[in-house]
Amino acid sequence: MSVPLDYAQPEADQIQISLIRLPATGKKIGSIVLNFGGPGASGVESLKDSNGTVSPAVREHFDVVSFDPRGVGGSSPVHCMGTLGLDAYLSIDPTPDTPREEKQSERWDSTFAKNCLERSGKKLLAHVGTVDAARDMDVMRATLGDAGLTYLGFSYGTYLGSLYADMYPKRVRAMVLDGAEDPSLDMDAFTEDQDRGFQIATESFLRDCFKSADCPFRTRSVKGALDELDKLYMRADDAPLRNTRDARQVNEAVVRAAVDFSMYQTSSWPHLRQALTDAFKGDGTKLLRLADVGNGRRSDGTYDNDFEALMAINCVDHPEAPCPHWPVKGTRYPKKVRAEGSPPIVVVGTTRDPATPYKLAKSLAKQLANGVLLTNDADGHTAYGGSYCLDRKIDEYLISAKRPQDGACKA
Repeated sequence: MSVPLDYAQPEADQIQISLIRLPATGKKIGSIVLNFGGPGASGVESLKDSNGTVSPAVREHFDVVSFDPRGVGGSSPVHCMGTLGLDAYLSIDPTPDTPREEKQSERWDSTFAKNCLERSGKKLLAHVGTVDAARDMDVMRATLGDAGLTYLGFSYGTYLGSLYADMYPKRVRAMVLDGAEDPSLDMDAFTEDQDRGFQIATESFLRDCFKSADCPFRTRSVKGALDELDKLYMRADDAPLRNTRDARQVNEAVVRAAVDFSMYQTSSWPHLRQALTDAFKGDGTKLLRLADVGNGRRSDGTYDNDFEALMAINCVDHPEAPCPHWPVKGTRYPKKVRAEGSPPIVVVGTTRDPATPYKLAKSLAKQLANGVLLTNDADGHTAYGGSYCLDRKIDEYLISAKRPQDGACKA
């Protein structure tokens, strides 16, 4: 799909947006557009890998459509660094505690920004933000032939969806925002909430771990186990753990990345238990594998562009974010989202979601003029597909576009 690079100059440079469509299996109502989050996740690849994501009932009535937002995957992707550069950048000490470490971190931030400018160009970097992506989504709605957009967005996809609804409230047919972000927060506030979300999720992982025979922690108290984790982080900061896979170092950044990535889905918890068992004995190889998956590093050593796109999009969306060397100025969306005049918009929050804490879903649902809050009492990031009770409510809403009742479901 062709769209203007700069909507202020619609007749000038065009870029291509890559889409994928899975046809409806029965009597078609229209299309449902999916965004899998990030920012930076490829919707095309995610839909290929997810067997459709939505339920058979929704598949019956909708073409399932996903896309790579501008700057991502097959849609004029942002490129910044090669394998060695990203290996180094993603290994920067996340808790610099000496002047040398602070300078090293700043130097790599500057290098990353410089490389993005050289490899992607200022013109593209200036127009990969979410406001432009929302405009693209309205072109997509029209291209698909739908008078109103039916949309299911996960994580960052809730930010994209809520901005779309605020910009085009009367062009929404039905919208589900699962794992909600709060667009009114600045990056510092969001990061603080997210840090607390990962803390809550880690505590839940530990309580679950204590029930397993292979739980590697010596203590069976949450506080004691958190202390053991902190000591592991410090140990990896002082001297990298052993890695039998390749020449890379398993330092504190890698260990933290592996633990945080494993909080997204409870299906990762057994793998994390095994990796931590080895790590406490000095071997970080399995932790490195988990970190690689989270960072988008493929088995051949190359990276997808998820992380580079994430940085580029965030630095445009959140000019107050830690992007001091970024080569283009960002444009903050100027206000809370209201979407006045929209139909009911369903906001879904999971109580122990690490990446988008439940309080953000409550805040977004309250901001929206016609927001409806559905609560998923569970662990992990996002809810749809993991709870019969919740899935039934969402499916009925997507098919009928009728407002569901607020309420809670257990996974």
